[in-house]
Order: sequence, then structure tokens, then C-alpha cells
Amino acid sequence: MKDQLEALIMQMYKSNILYSEAVREFKKKFILTVLQENNGNQCRAARELGMHRNTLSRTLDELKIDVRQLREAKRPPRSARPFSFEKKAAR
Repeated sequence: MKDQLEALIMQMYKSNILYSEAVREFKKKFILTVLQENNGNQCRAARELGMHRNTLSRTLDELKIDVRQLREAKRPPRSARPFSFEKKAAR
């Protein structure tokens, strides 16, 4: 992996990519990968990235990342779910 990283860095350097652009793209790809592995769950992704959830949220805004695309389909709202007549037993 080290050789691949070094080759990528050399390729970026020879392409005259600015340091700030390279850091931004790396950060974006790294965060997107962790978010995808966590199905868009920002709390779990932030924990794995070693940052606070609010810091991740600000970083997502800075990088213009839309997390909604990464989330799996959510459960439908209660109003759209079939009605259940069963009641839970009293304890």
C-alpha cells in the first residue's frame, strides 16, 4: 500500500495539483469510504474516524458531501405502516 500511495503522490505532484487540493480530495474520499461502510450513519462514522459527530458534520458541509445518498432506505413513517391490533402485555 505504501508503494501505491507514493506513486499516487508522485502522479499528483507531476500533475501540478496543489497541496490544499490533494488534502481536500483525500479527506473527502476517506470520509466517504467510512460513511459508506456505516450506511451513512454519522455517529458511527465519526467514532471510527476518531472525531466528534459535530466536527464530522461541519467537515461534511465544507466538503459538500450529501449523506442522504449513502443511507439505506429507512422504515416508513408510523402513519404508513400497517396497523397492529396487538397490545403489549402489562408487566
